[in-house]
Amino acid sequence: MSATTARPLRVAMLSVHTSPLHQPGTGDAGGMNVYIVQLSRSLARLGAEIDVFTRCRGEGLPPRVRMAPGTTVRHLHAGPCRAVAKGELPGTLEDFSRALLRTAAEDGGRPYDLVHSHYWLSGQVGRTVTRRWGVPLVHTMHTLGRVKNASLAEGDSPEPLERILGEHRIVDTAERLVANTADEAAALRRLYGAARERTDIVHPGVDLGTFHPGEGRRAARRRLGLPQDAFVPLFVGRIQPLKGPDVLVEAVAELVRLDPELGRRLVVPVIGGLSGSGLRAPERLGELCAASGVADVVRFEPAVRQETLAHWYRAADVLVMPSRSESFGLVALEAQACGTPVLAAEVGGLPTAVWDRVTGLLVRGHHPRDYARQLLTLARAPELAAAMGQAGVRYASGMAWDPAAARTLAVYERAVERARPGWAGAAARPCPGGNLSLEVPGPRRLKGENRIHDSTIDFTGSNIGANGIAE
Repeated sequence: MSATTARPLRVAMLSVHTSPLHQPGTGDAGGMNVYIVQLSRSLARLGAEIDVFTRCRGEGLPPRVRMAPGTTVRHLHAGPCRAVAKGELPGTLEDFSRALLRTAAEDGGRPYDLVHSHYWLSGQVGRTVTRRWGVPLVHTMHTLGRVKNASLAEGDSPEPLERILGEHRIVDTAERLVANTADEAAALRRLYGAARERTDIVHPGVDLGTFHPGEGRRAARRRLGLPQDAFVPLFVGRIQPLKGPDVLVEAVAELVRLDPELGRRLVVPVIGGLSGSGLRAPERLGELCAASGVADVVRFEPAVRQETLAHWYRAADVLVMPSRSESFGLVALEAQACGTPVLAAEVGGLPTAVWDRVTGLLVRGHHPRDYARQLLTLARAPELAAAMGQAGVRYASGMAWDPAAARTLAVYERAVERARPGWAGAAARPCPGGNLSLEVPGPRRLKGENRIHDSTIDFTGSNIGANGIAE
């Protein structure tokens, strides 16, 4: 229930390029999917009504999927009803905007009070539909093109100018910007000119019902078939240069050289699917394992459901996150909630997700030897690793999703209250055919620069995972 509206706040949440129903760790599905699922569910528990709009990516998908009480995923046809390359998605945004406006008008119910868009593609749609509806736009970037371009791995492709310009326009027009960390908020101000008074910091949460110490490491290893005496550094994430799996492989090779005896009991699971630029050379990481002499200890595993992922966290000695850029790092929080310390790069939001020298260790830079040395420290001092694991459980226990949702709801209420004169009584209107004007980012001068740079499926009672996929 919203204090400003005296009735449930109705939110249109936009996730154009990836559906919250998709398996995290595959394709474009990652931490943002988990974020939207958990935030939506928690907001609904607080009384909000959430519709998550996403692009249809497969024939036969129902228009609506009830993900949880008060939370519905709605598939819109925009471009071909199949997966398309991310570079082609800007060309579908006008169709998506039309479909969203038409769907809202055909519903005939109470209009949305605000739009919360996620990632820059959704933000472009958000700017269009909020102008039409006269409601405020709240936006979460999740990642920033300029930050990613400053942290590219060798051979990785930079984010296009179209994205950078689109992000600037979102910053210029959104009523509220939600940043995951103070570091992200500072980047929004420094790189995009975001106004401090319109930027809110809301840390993501962790699903403590799924991620917890459970039966402990020995039971988890029995379940997964891992040796009890193994030293297990774990990698969880999409396999792409940005996440730094190559750094882990080379660090493992260095660890074997530093301690051959330890090398004989190493097991290194890599859990996740190819994504982004990793799709261009799917064999590259395997070839690096072979060239580094660690192909026998690195185990490639497909992305798994959240409940199974929790067993992997519990079974591991340490989660390794050598990311080159990370807006927050939800997997770090999940691992800590399960009692596993984290070895991570000191980038982006990871210093917020990981308490250095208390719940894990942070490494400056991406030199494999630095990671190998820290892995050796944890392997030779199991009591230190255990203490960090216990501290991680306590740390994560204070970062549940419901408090994060309560803070987000407060952001929504501020946005609605500020925009109320234009918002009250605004109704969704049919989109006149052929007259929708979607502002596609084009060249412009940036601040501080001198150059242009109807059936419904109800999943709530079935055996459903945290990402809304029925078994």
